[in-house]
Amino acid sequence: MRILVVEDDIQLAEVLAEALNRRQYVVDIAKDGEAAWNSTQSMKYDLIVLDITLPKLDGIKFCHQLRTVGINNAAHRNATIPVLMLTARDTVADKIAGLDAGADDYVAKPFDLEELMARIRALLRRGTSSSTMSLLWEKLYLNPSTYEATYDGYPLSLTLKEYAILELLVAHGRRVLSRSSIIEQVWSVDESPVEETIRSHIRCIRQKLKALGAAENFIETVHGLGYRLK
Repeated sequence: MRILVVEDDIQLAEVLAEALNRRQYVVDIAKDGEAAWNSTQSMKYDLIVLDITLPKLDGIKFCHQLRTVGINNAAHRNATIPVLMLTARDTVADKIAGLDAGADDYVAKPFDLEELMARIRALLRRGTSSSTMSLLWEKLYLNPSTYEATYDGYPLSLTLKEYAILELLVAHGRRVLSRSSIIEQVWSVDESPVEETIRSHIRCIRQKLKALGAAENFIETVHGLGYRLK
């Protein structure tokens, strides 16, 4: 899942991004409201963690603008995205303003990191039921809740990126995924992997699957287009 962290305190933003990365989320960071707005116009997110006090466009105005677009265009890519507000202003009036602007939850600074992660998981569960579903393709089994993978009952040891790529392929089944599409959905906008990086990851996944008895072309290359499962 992809999360946008909107926070002008860069140190805090990086701490949040690191904590979310460890939990297998793809994270983009925006340092002000305008940059965050531009990100929502070009990228689909599963959650926004939004500071209220921001340069250029504050969190209240940003959230109101996002929800207004959603009212006028329900098909907009981020029309119903959950928003969790972060702020040092912990008054009832501030909470009401945030919630009235369209926020789904409100956390005051300083906060406990584990509590924040639990609130994020709760908001993500509201938006989708797929995070609790297991994925199966022939003898390959993936558990998105624990990031565990097996093939024919044997544990399949994968790096976080390898797991994310394989989960993406299983979720799309026979639909071809281009290398650029994989990069967009697995890497953050601050990372700059080249297409050769994707080839390398696919090669490693194939070798690990083959070692457990999978066919060599379990992941099929569709020349000029990308990859899909055989």
